[in-house]
Amino acid sequence: MEPEQLLPEELLERFRARAKGYDERNEFFHEDLAELKERRYLGMFAATGDGGLGYGLQQAAAAQRRLATAAPATALAVNMHLVWTGVAHLLHERGDDSLHYVLQEAVAGEVFAFGNSEAGNDSVLFDSNTLAAPLADGGYAFTGTKIFTSLSPAWTRLGIFGKDTTGEEPVLVHAFITRDAPGYTIKDDWDTLGMRASQSNTTVLDGVVAPAQRVFRKLPVGPNADPLIFAIFACFETLLAAVYTGVGERALQIGVAAVQRRMSMKTGKPYSQDPDIRWRLASAAMAMDGLYPQVDSVAGDVDALVNHGAMWFPKLVGLKVRATETARDVVDSAVRVSGGGTYFSGNELGRLYRDVLAGIFHPSDDESAHGTIANAWLGPLEG
Repeated sequence: MEPEQLLPEELLERFRARAKGYDERNEFFHEDLAELKERRYLGMFAATGDGGLGYGLQQAAAAQRRLATAAPATALAVNMHLVWTGVAHLLHERGDDSLHYVLQEAVAGEVFAFGNSEAGNDSVLFDSNTLAAPLADGGYAFTGTKIFTSLSPAWTRLGIFGKDTTGEEPVLVHAFITRDAPGYTIKDDWDTLGMRASQSNTTVLDGVVAPAQRVFRKLPVGPNADPLIFAIFACFETLLAAVYTGVGERALQIGVAAVQRRMSMKTGKPYSQDPDIRWRLASAAMAMDGLYPQVDSVAGDVDALVNHGAMWFPKLVGLKVRATETARDVVDSAVRVSGGGTYFSGNELGRLYRDVLAGIFHPSDDESAHGTIANAWLGPLEG
């Protein structure tokens, strides 16, 4: 099933209509999630023989871009589930079935969330402020605070990681906890400027236990070449880029419709005939035209197991930054040509203006990405 069939126009219109209310009420997208589950959306990375849609990253990115044109916050939150199922799929394609149960459980209706982000941790996946205490049975008890935990009202499986410092060398422990496990608290603190329906609340871990069978990786502190790290970055950055590409795509559509509708009192013609406005929207369209094939190409290379070697991470972080920055510029242009009505509460383009700002906070941020790319092309800074 192609993304256009998976997400037909009438479904997108329902999502778009609900997005306004979710944003105004600062409410989770329960109805959207129910409809996505009915369409097997959350199991898209599972093989068709296992009840999934058999998608690779390229098709998943296309679906997420399409969903984001209707409901960016819904798409952004669903990304966090798709990161884990995508990781399981990418590892399988590379001969590692250690997370196959993630795909099986997603098809069965479980909702996975991404609980790795920590305030002030600019090492991202290469270190952690969370304590992972080993237990006698092979499980771990995790204590720490995770931020931006999307899907907070709905997840049934939360992927987390923390640092075990009890051995000769510290190790980073990756595991899943279940919603019925004691020892964690979800704060009701998601009152943000945009992406409100994602309900990405803070999650406080207070000795919550991941049993031994849910501990799936132990890695050294610092950068390493484990396939898990590549799979997380590939899914996270590519799917983020797809969502923000969808935001830019929708903003451009709204801007075009607005200038064709708005009339100039001075000329008696629609603003679509104003040379300056035409130039601004043409620039936005050119920027978007460069983004669509980049998302498609990077995702396609991941699916095809292309070996970009040390250039993989520069490609991934560069894609994320280009997508989020391009979308922000395009939304800004659409606002400028659409008139003061966009400044009123409830206006879709005004909401996109707020939603698109979230892109600057996702890893890798602009500074980190430029550092990664500079190191790849110029070598590291001299000590």
